[in-house]
Amino acid sequence: MKKGFTLLELLIVIGILAILSTTMILVINPAELLKKARDSQRMSDLSTVKTAIAYYLTNASTISMGSTITTYSSLGDATNVKCGSWTTGSATSTQSVDGTGWIPISFSGLSGGSPIGGLPRDPNQSAYNGNPTLYYVYLASATTTNGFELVANLESTYYTSGTTNAESTDGGKMITLYEVGSSFDLATSSNTCFPSP
Repeated sequence: MKKGFTLLELLIVIGILAILSTTMILVINPAELLKKARDSQRMSDLSTVKTAIAYYLTNASTISMGSTITTYSSLGDATNVKCGSWTTGSATSTQSVDGTGWIPISFSGLSGGSPIGGLPRDPNQSAYNGNPTLYYVYLASATTTNGFELVANLESTYYTSGTTNAESTDGGKMITLYEVGSSFDLATSSNTCFPSP
């Protein structure tokens, strides 16, 4: 007598495996995990740039933070990126640290060299197509001496709601954007900085 599985037994096992795998995908939610990882990268990027600017401010002989009425963005075609009534800067897609990148600060001119290898860009490159809502913004202060603000739009529910809400607890003025820097009165509207798709 031959021993083996019947067709019915195989179908039952396949059905159970399908139910288990669907349940695991719903519980783990890989899309949200990817959003959370990108948000962690965004917060790390802005922290790195903030530290580099602080290093620049303590080591530069001549300080140039950029125009105090211009919105600078990591988008290469940022024609409509304006935070409030600010005008749009001549944004560039370069990540250069010599003052020609999207942040108009010459880190490479420091005596000890640049504290960062290149200016970061938002980790969600696919969001750059069409009407982008995920990118970095840099603003220089007109009222605070050498004041600046860096802004990002987070996308995961982990960092945008509940007790882990990084946008409303970052010390910034807008509760719907992640802000770091030394002057939090620069970005005035989340809708104009990051228009809805």
